[in-house]
Amino acid sequence: MLNFLSGMVTMGYLVAGVFFLKFWVRSREFLFVSFAAAFWLLAANQALLTLASVPREEQSWIFLLRLAAFTCIALAIVHKNTRRKFRSDSKP
Repeated sequence: MLNFLSGMVTMGYLVAGVFFLKFWVRSREFLFVSFAAAFWLLAANQALLTLASVPREEQSWIFLLRLAAFTCIALAIVHKNTRRKFRSDSKP
């Protein structure tokens, strides 16, 4: 049962990534493609945890995928906010 639920979570991450990719195709905003990549990293993290049967995920190398995903999200948000700030400063 736990493997089935883990597969559902993995599928949810993949669907969320496709959802953000759809918005990126429409708007070409860096934020959306970053979110898509982050959700796909989270899907890979969840799938590898299930397939490898890691007893303590925080002590394995697989945890680095989750760290990379959240770093990608944080950098995308910072990039979006700083870009907007510089644009508003340059206008009269």
